[in-house]
Amino acid sequence: MLQHAGNPVDWYPWGPEVFEKARLEGKPIFLSIGYSTCHWCHVMERESFENERIAALLNRHFVSVKVDREERPDVDRIYMLFVQATTGSGGWPMSVWLTPELKPFFGGTYFPPDSRYGRPGFTQVLEKVVEAWSRQRDAIVQSSVDVLRELNERIEGRAATALLDANLLEGGFLYFRRTFDTQYGGFGGAPKFPQPAVLNFLLREHARTGNREALDMV
Repeated sequence: MLQHAGNPVDWYPWGPEVFEKARLEGKPIFLSIGYSTCHWCHVMERESFENERIAALLNRHFVSVKVDREERPDVDRIYMLFVQATTGSGGWPMSVWLTPELKPFFGGTYFPPDSRYGRPGFTQVLEKVVEAWSRQRDAIVQSSVDVLRELNERIEGRAATALLDANLLEGGFLYFRRTFDTQYGGFGGAPKFPQPAVLNFLLREHARTGNREALDMV
């Protein structure tokens, strides 16, 4: 936290007081996880967290929480599972948006301040999350409950296995079918971005089983 004390972003430490603040204000939590020697953490800090315009967006619409993964590996592990499951990759800085009840609904890693490198801009992501939270809060909350249930199963080992057997592949397909948006496409709640790892999994599932639903989702 001391490293970010000079940021215009109003950072809070992970703890019950800040969770209560989010609940009382009805705001989603923006969780940023990194560590002191992380190169891209410093890049995102310089580009976005020291940017007055971006800081104003964060301070107005979110409760922003900063976590050092070396101090809270438990928090890092939980939300890394979410980011990896929904984007197909993980890393730091990790950026996750949570309901006030700490259920994740959108996440990623490094975001540039504006769209480049084939990545959406952090400003655009924030604006889309604000819009989605305003218009579709109930749907986001329900989606986050479903996702958290999946994560808990993985953590407790009920849905994890060392071998990528047919049952696990079938479970993965059923999860993506359940979270697929049949009206607008994509998976989970808004905002949505392409998830090539998920699409690749579904294409392989179609090739393996001939499952037409997997191909239709792609």
